[in-house]
Amino acid sequence: MRVVFLQKFLPQEMLGIAWLSRTLKDAGHEVQVQFLPDPEWESRLRASKPGLVAFSVTTGDHRFYLKVAERAKELTGAPTIWGGPHATFVPDVVLEDAVDFICRGEGERALPELATRLERGDDPYTIANLSYARDGVRFDNALQPLAASLDALGLPDREPIYTAGRIYRDCDRKIFLTQRGCLYNCSFCFHHAWRDKLYHAKPKEYLRKRSVEHVIQEIDDVRSRYPLKFIHFLDDIFNVDEPWLDEFCAVYPKAVGLPFDVILRTNLTKPEHVKQLRRAGCISARLAFEAASDHVRNTIYRKGTSLADLENSSRYIKEQGIRLTTLNLLGAPGATMEDELATLQLNVDCKVDHPLCSLLQPYPETDINDITRDMGFAVDAFDAFPEKFNRTTSIAFERRHEIENLHKLFPIIVRFPSLMPLVRPAIKARMLSKLYLALYLLWTEYLVCEQNQTVAQATKTATLGTFPPIDLLRRVSSKTTLKVREAVFGRRFSKQRLALQMEEDTIAHAGG
Repeated sequence: MRVVFLQKFLPQEMLGIAWLSRTLKDAGHEVQVQFLPDPEWESRLRASKPGLVAFSVTTGDHRFYLKVAERAKELTGAPTIWGGPHATFVPDVVLEDAVDFICRGEGERALPELATRLERGDDPYTIANLSYARDGVRFDNALQPLAASLDALGLPDREPIYTAGRIYRDCDRKIFLTQRGCLYNCSFCFHHAWRDKLYHAKPKEYLRKRSVEHVIQEIDDVRSRYPLKFIHFLDDIFNVDEPWLDEFCAVYPKAVGLPFDVILRTNLTKPEHVKQLRRAGCISARLAFEAASDHVRNTIYRKGTSLADLENSSRYIKEQGIRLTTLNLLGAPGATMEDELATLQLNVDCKVDHPLCSLLQPYPETDINDITRDMGFAVDAFDAFPEKFNRTTSIAFERRHEIENLHKLFPIIVRFPSLMPLVRPAIKARMLSKLYLALYLLWTEYLVCEQNQTVAQATKTATLGTFPPIDLLRRVSSKTTLKVREAVFGRRFSKQRLALQMEEDTIAHAGG
């Protein structure tokens, strides 16, 4: 059977689809990926004659995918299946006519079995992990246990993604994951909900590491077939397993030798870890600050870290000459403006190179959703959640615009702390919100250029064109030219815009 994934272009290749493709092909099925936007997607989908159309959906994008799924059924008559966080945590979406099945949790066993049964004409309604609807009633099948061994799943199959999306294939920076799961209970993250509410698993059962050998094997496989000069390791916590980290840092330089970046947990980061990573080729590291306030960070967000952890781990990274990126969250329920400004000051004090800042979104089934509502704050309906988590907050704060304005000014003030005295009056100016957004987008563009230069220097590909001011001029002029062309000739140049936007989003998302 041919299974077709309909997927929006995202900042980086979707490894979830790659894992599913591996198990589908191992079961004898064919896999295609078709990316949106594409003015010819309807004719392409019809011509592919799928036996099953699949979607991976997050909250905020679900409204878009409902429309696409409805049209896909009209075009092909094929059943549809949704997976991903939104399907798992808002399973009533299966009551929609456009959705025939949803897969809750991991899908490496459920999806191939569904494809096989549909192809044979067998009953598809008893497969573990699947939900379906009859006469307006949702039925949930039991869950299979979590995949115990990630190595046993084989290597993720990127071929359908790279065939459909040359922008991913041709990019010489690619993402890799060495684990699934997390030991910790951050209230805003899907992991605790997935682990505790869905699988009822123990933390050590939920966190699964691939062997170093298996990770190296995947890197070698990708490098043998596609461009690869830089690696983004997108594990939530790269240093969660100290023996594994020791082995990786010993093996990686000789086996791979490519520069890379990682995400580290502050209270697990030791000076010797950072030294190991630097010797292994790490040029950029991300630390999750989230908030400077102990109350916000540990009571509301449940990070379990101290202010000293944040400051010390930052110092270790800076001392080794590694580019420091931080992850920050504004808009916690119960946080005061003093708390938010303290987070800004912390980034200034730690001399952060690239402060990434998000606005808290209380996603379905996360504990922060309950915490927010229990504290008396209204939360937008899921259908009103923003597609981009770094534009607006979905919590109805009395001074929502002040939090959103601070978010836009945050990365600029970190680099230019002399502007700090102007922050309080500046964020109150509702009429300047669009100006702040424009400045935010321009400065984000420049941070992308800085990261480009860091990577270019590490890969020995630096040129005059990668010098950040020149690169910024190129990017801004390219986007301006594209807007003019599109205004005159239509959206034929949208792929060029997509390439520029994805470069920006990838670095912002994956570790600028």
